[in-house]
Amino acid sequence: MTYEGTGKTYASAFAMRELGFKRVLFLVHRVTLAKQAKKSFEKVFDKKVTMGLVGAGFYEYEKDYVFATVETLNRDTHLFQYQPNAFDCIILDEAHHSSNNIYTKVINYFNPKLFLGMTATPDKRDDNQEGKNIYEIFHYQIAHEIRLQQAMEDNLLCPFHYFGISEVVSLDDKTLQAAKLTDEEFNQLTSDERVRHVIEQSEYYGYSGNRVRGLIFCSRVKECEELSRKFNALGYRTIALSGADNEEKRQEAFERLAMDEADATEEMQPLDYIFSRDILNEGVDIVEVNQVIMLRPTQSPIVFIQQLGRGLRKAPGKEYVVILDFIGNYNNNFMIPVALSGDRSYNADVIRKYVISGNSTIPGASTVHFDEISKDKIFKSIDKIKGMKTLIKESYVSLKNRLGRVPLLYDFYQNQEIDPLVIIKEYKTYYAFMQAMEKDKYKNSLNEQEKLTLEYLSKTILSGVRPDELAILSQLLYRDHIGVADFIKEYQKTYGIKISTSQVNEAIQVLQGHFVSKEAEYQKFRQIDILENDQSGMIRRLKSYTERLAHIQFYTQVEDIIKVGIARYKDKYFPGRIVDSPFVLYEKYSRRDVSLLMNCGKDLSSIMYGMKRIEDDVFIFITYHKEESQDEKNYVDGKPDYADAFEDDLIFKWDSQIGKGLDSSYMKDVLEAERKHLLVKKSDAETSFYYMGQFTVVEARNARKEDNRGRMQPITKVTMKMQHPVREDLLRYLQSNITA
Repeated sequence: MTYEGTGKTYASAFAMRELGFKRVLFLVHRVTLAKQAKKSFEKVFDKKVTMGLVGAGFYEYEKDYVFATVETLNRDTHLFQYQPNAFDCIILDEAHHSSNNIYTKVINYFNPKLFLGMTATPDKRDDNQEGKNIYEIFHYQIAHEIRLQQAMEDNLLCPFHYFGISEVVSLDDKTLQAAKLTDEEFNQLTSDERVRHVIEQSEYYGYSGNRVRGLIFCSRVKECEELSRKFNALGYRTIALSGADNEEKRQEAFERLAMDEADATEEMQPLDYIFSRDILNEGVDIVEVNQVIMLRPTQSPIVFIQQLGRGLRKAPGKEYVVILDFIGNYNNNFMIPVALSGDRSYNADVIRKYVISGNSTIPGASTVHFDEISKDKIFKSIDKIKGMKTLIKESYVSLKNRLGRVPLLYDFYQNQEIDPLVIIKEYKTYYAFMQAMEKDKYKNSLNEQEKLTLEYLSKTILSGVRPDELAILSQLLYRDHIGVADFIKEYQKTYGIKISTSQVNEAIQVLQGHFVSKEAEYQKFRQIDILENDQSGMIRRLKSYTERLAHIQFYTQVEDIIKVGIARYKDKYFPGRIVDSPFVLYEKYSRRDVSLLMNCGKDLSSIMYGMKRIEDDVFIFITYHKEESQDEKNYVDGKPDYADAFEDDLIFKWDSQIGKGLDSSYMKDVLEAERKHLLVKKSDAETSFYYMGQFTVVEARNARKEDNRGRMQPITKVTMKMQHPVREDLLRYLQSNITA
């Protein structure tokens, strides 16, 4: 499996040469691709083997290397020209088509030494249908896989400059995907205003080379035809292609787009743009393309990458390709950063992080830029990601197909699929999710206590914000007791951190079900009966837990949670940990996480609002963009319109809670705390906060503010200085306007 444009055909040619195969069949679904592949192989082999075509009027059966269309070879007249063992290797280009019936006949007839499938899109939406799984067809053997990030890093693709530009069309994606549009809706898509906007942006951002050679992707065929007509009326040379056009017309359009002005004739004029809905998504090799314009909502990261990939082929005189993505009010906007980053976790925080620091994620000379309005539209889409359960199920099917078995949570993490925490947020336990996916296979295979234990552990330790509980559970998987002193030594050896006996006791309390916010919750989870800490300094497994671990289904689920939690800790928190602090700069933490890391004994998030003092530490929680009031009140839910903001990368201005003057016990908690921590989130849509580090108070002074009843109340205005300058991209994200 390789990314579009990374040279799959050349890679297969070199492989055939290296393996020394004498007779090879290269199978494609269009004659254009057969001709392109033959040319590539001829460059690698020179004239050392004979090569021929079968299809489109060519019947060169006896050649050493045969490049054939599946439509032709599927017919008995042509197929029976060969014995089943005639070829040493059969290469299937665009192998994701190989599950189609027309391919199945050819594949089943031949018996080569090797079947080699090549595709940039092994995961498709029909993979869950019997016989449609590409991985299964190739016996789950993946010879090599390369994705966009690695392809860019290895300099296999042409650098690109991506620009997310605000769209003038107000239609949402649901409307655009409908079978029919009203005249008014269609007129929006083809209005003079939209045409002018697209042309202005395409001319402004430009292209590499002596003239534009562009592809424009639209949401429907009629839109392509009308926009092409309007572009032509303004002096551009364009054509609209659809599935109704034959191979000859398509090939002529591709040649016209690629040709130089000097080669123009009366019969054959160059094209500036080809408009298309989706026929250019794959298998089109116009290396000269230097501008790609997207005038449709992103339906999926796969389709986005296919269309982006049309411009990433390298060509002489082409230094880069310009990608212009016109972003409207679409629910699926969050898929744009998912596609560009290659991160399939669907973790909202990770997606936001990419939007604010895209350039640092794409290797090499490529750049990613969103204008402020399109950035705002993407953030809003991230805040309310729709259809998460559908995305989780798609990820599950894809991973199950790839592995050839039911995946565990750790498989999702290891294969960089959907974030295990996203699954748990929707389903509470992975077992519950598997019941939803596999139906009767997992019906009633766990008892209520086992389900309860998995729910508590998934909620409490899966995130891996600290390894204490995970390390204890890991030890107790294969032994029934461990000495506290031995555990402390083992912990320091593994994590390089000295842990105290009291911290071990805190972790034991957590694993006994105490880490909850309400008594009713404790009464529920105290029944998990995992371990006890006896008087002799031993951590012991309880008998009922030992019995549950003997149940393979339960054992597997507990082990899976531990593996994910430890992996997350080692990847996310361990490398950036601060000496003598449980927090990692700029990582995200919920109030619940803070309660856990500060050994509060229980979840204090329900009473941890704008400020919380915990012994010698004080935590300030800030929502950078406050929700606007919908009525005459100055404040939403009694929260003042605080003037909380970064002045620069070091100075932060903060208003205390209303009614809390400089002499209040509230402010004494802040000012007298030995360590002062600042945590910030951009908006209420985010559930957790960026840890900005510790600060010192430069100034604190009395002021007054009007409350909702019109009374003036005391507040304290505080100027803080951060210990570390705030990272530039994060500061830019927090300060960017989200109410555009």
